Amino acid sequence: MADNAQGPDRPVERVMPDHAIARGDIGAAARLMSDLDDEVPAARAQLRQLFPLTGRAHVIGVTGAPGSGKSTLVDQLVGAFRQRGDTVGVVAIDPSSPFGGGAILGDRLRMQRHSVDEGVFVRSLASRGYLGGLSRSTGDIIDVMDVMGKTVIIVETVGVGQDEIDIMRFADTVLVVQVPGLGDDVQAIKAGLLEIASIFVVNKSDLDGADQVVRDLESMLSTKTLRPGIATPGIVKVQATRGRGIAELVEAVDRHRSDSHGSDGMQTRHRRLEHRFYECLREALFAEACRRFKGSAAAERILAELRDRRIDPSSAATAAIEQIVGWAS
Repeated sequence: MADNAQGPDRPVERVMPDHAIARGDIGAAARLMSDLDDEVPAARAQLRQLFPLTGRAHVIGVTGAPGSGKSTLVDQLVGAFRQRGDTVGVVAIDPSSPFGGGAILGDRLRMQRHSVDEGVFVRSLASRGYLGGLSRSTGDIIDVMDVMGKTVIIVETVGVGQDEIDIMRFADTVLVVQVPGLGDDVQAIKAGLLEIASIFVVNKSDLDGADQVVRDLESMLSTKTLRPGIATPGIVKVQATRGRGIAELVEAVDRHRSDSHGSDGMQTRHRRLEHRFYECLREALFAEACRRFKGSAAAERILAELRDRRIDPSSAATAAIEQIVGWAS
C-alpha cells in the first residue's frame, strides 16, 4: 500500500484562491485591513481563505527607542527598495489616541513622497495599548500585504524602548536602530534588543558619540553567545536624513536574507508560525473560558471566598482553572 502520509519534508499541495486582493485590488485590501483591525468576524474568515498565498514577502522589522529616527530610516529604505524594483508594504505602528483609540499620526503624514507610487502601500495601526511596540492586528496586516504581492514589507514599531521585542515574531530581518546621546545605550541594548537584532543600525552617525556606540556594540557582540545557526548581527552606520549609508544597509539586509535561506531559515519561519498559533490559541481559550466561567455558580463561590479572604487571588485562579478543565473533560 502506498504511503500517503504528509511527512515534515514532503511538500503539501496548496489550493491557491483567486481573490481580488491577489489581483491587485487596493480598495479590497484596505477594507480587509480595516475590518481585521476592528475584529470584524467576516474579515477573519476572508483572511483564512487567503492564507495559502502568504509567506512570500521578506518582512523587515525596524525597532528602537523613541527619537532614534525610525520613520526617516523607513522612508529611505522604501525609496531604495523601490529603485531596484521591489514593491513595498509599510506597517507603521503609531501611539493610540487617548480619545478615539485610533492612530495619532496616521499614514497620511508618513512618507508623502511615496504617496503617488502604486508600488508602495502604507498602513498605520494604533497600538491600542498592546505591549511590545506592535498592534494586535500586525500579523494580519502583514498577511494581507503579502497577498497583495508586496515583495518587501517593513514594520515600524511604535518606539516604546527596550521592551520592544515582539517584532521578532513577525520579521525575517530585524533592524535595531541606535543613536548616540540617548543615555546609557549599552544598558538599554543589554535589556533585550541585543537578543533580537539581525542588524544594528547606528543612525545620526554624524553626531559625536556614534563611533563609541559602534565600539560598544562590537564589544557586546564579541562576548555574546548566539544560538546555533544564528549569525552575528551586523552593524551599519547611517545618516537617514541625508540618505547616507542606506545602500550599505540594503546590502546588509540582502546578506542576512541570503544567509537565512535554507533549513535554518525555514525552521525559524516555522517557529514564528507556531508562536502565532499558540498566541491565537491562548486568546481563544481565554475568551471562551471566561465566557463560560463568568456568572456561573462556581465563579460566585470562588469570588465569595476571595472577597472573604479565605483564598488568595492565585489560588482562586487555580480553582477556576480546575473547574473549567473539569467542564472540558
